[in-house]
Amino acid sequence: MAEDKITGTLVFTVFTAALSSFQFGYDIGVINAPQEIIISHYRHVLGVPLDDRRVTNTYAVNRTDTLTSVTPAVDSTPTYLDELEEARQSAGLITMLWSLSVSSFAVGGMVASFFGGWLGDKLGRIKAMLVANSLSLTGALLMGFSKLGPTHILVIAGRSVSGLYCGLVSGLVPMYIGEIAPTTLRGALGTLHQLAIVTGILISQIIGLEFILGNHDLWHILLGLSAVPALLQSLLLFFCPESPRYLYITLEEEVKAKKSLKRLRGNDDVTKDLNEMKKEKEEASSEQKVSIIQLFTNPSYRQPIIVALMLHMAQQFSGINGIFYYSTSIFQTAGISQPVYATIGVGAINMVFTAVSVLLVERAGRRSLFLIGMSGMFFCTIFMSVGLVLLDKFSWMSYVSMTAIFLFVSFFEIGPGPIPWFMVAEFFSQGPRPTALALAAFSNWACNFIVALCFQYIADFCGPYVFFLFAGVVLAFTLFTFFKVPETKGKSFEEIAAEFQKKNGSAQGPKKAAVEMEFLRAAEAV
Repeated sequence: MAEDKITGTLVFTVFTAALSSFQFGYDIGVINAPQEIIISHYRHVLGVPLDDRRVTNTYAVNRTDTLTSVTPAVDSTPTYLDELEEARQSAGLITMLWSLSVSSFAVGGMVASFFGGWLGDKLGRIKAMLVANSLSLTGALLMGFSKLGPTHILVIAGRSVSGLYCGLVSGLVPMYIGEIAPTTLRGALGTLHQLAIVTGILISQIIGLEFILGNHDLWHILLGLSAVPALLQSLLLFFCPESPRYLYITLEEEVKAKKSLKRLRGNDDVTKDLNEMKKEKEEASSEQKVSIIQLFTNPSYRQPIIVALMLHMAQQFSGINGIFYYSTSIFQTAGISQPVYATIGVGAINMVFTAVSVLLVERAGRRSLFLIGMSGMFFCTIFMSVGLVLLDKFSWMSYVSMTAIFLFVSFFEIGPGPIPWFMVAEFFSQGPRPTALALAAFSNWACNFIVALCFQYIADFCGPYVFFLFAGVVLAFTLFTFFKVPETKGKSFEEIAAEFQKKNGSAQGPKKAAVEMEFLRAAEAV
């Protein structure tokens, strides 16, 4: 029996699939750098004056602190008061439109997250990614031509459609890569999805620099550039083999599955993979699918699904996406002279520590890493807030805030970033796992949407104190993790079920839960 090895076909196929993840990351990060330029176009299209006098005492549209109050040197005549009120309303409208431009992406992802697996089973992994690319191209075209029409409508619509695409591929890509990878390489290749996402974020930040594409003349091209990897992937997918697991387990076409395996493995002996798929098919046929309602009504599933949702809520409500979406304005508030370069630094650290986390996850416990990450993020939010509050008194506090942001991102990627996705898969057996993963993905996108929509308003209201709020949230989730989340690394699913029963204080012994998890004996999650 030949050892599992990396073949040219496997590398080509994984690279092609990861282009979707790259687009996902690009769409996350691309909206950040040209924020002020896009807002100025919104003002122009809507006829909102740019005169600073008109926006004094109003919302700080593209900053996370509030403008200082200035007493106008004019009489408080009804005309002036009307103009001031109109200015306030206009500034509020611009803030709302910008928040929608950011958060509409998460709305699309939230809606589509339930359909990635269904589409993959209905059409096959390759055709499903091709269909998803049509959404990517549509979104890119809407944003690419946004300068020629009502900018705010086209950008929001394009971001929504791109979000639909990302919601689909966030399920399709990990599923496809996991199914084509050899058993011994599945964990390492699976992490390339997350690595491609953070690489896309970093690239979007670099080409979003003002002297490249992030300027008044080319910002719409920057937004529409995600069409390039979508087109490239659409061409390359025609040369990729279909998932052998989909062919064998779903379509029951063993001949085609063997042909696909031979291409991927580079040899004719695929007995090992076929035996593995046969076992997986037998286990899948032995368990019934579980509905969303059953996840909450069945005592054996209720505690795991609550913990799974809380882990994803902790990931999003930690404030990480507030930093990703609004990092430029945060650094501007912190007094950094070139905030966009600091934002690129965040992206680079994000990518480096995503790679580092691959090694840590394989060597340390999931719960331990999550707690370390959350604890580190708690202290970072405190220092971040202190730096912003004392910035007016001590100019060097800008470096304290910037360092805290860098460390915050590092701690996030050590634990809260990747860990929830690992643990949710380990909590559930073959029957409830698809529903649980879909619900977890929906929860993740929903929380992403809430943060993206509300962060600017909260930042305007709280000013430099905004991250004290996130510090409290992070502390609460850290305590929940400490008391309610079991360790899963190196444990059988029966042992995990017993841990949940113990933490839940249930009178039912672990035996009942172990019986319900009986088909998980062979599955040891990465």
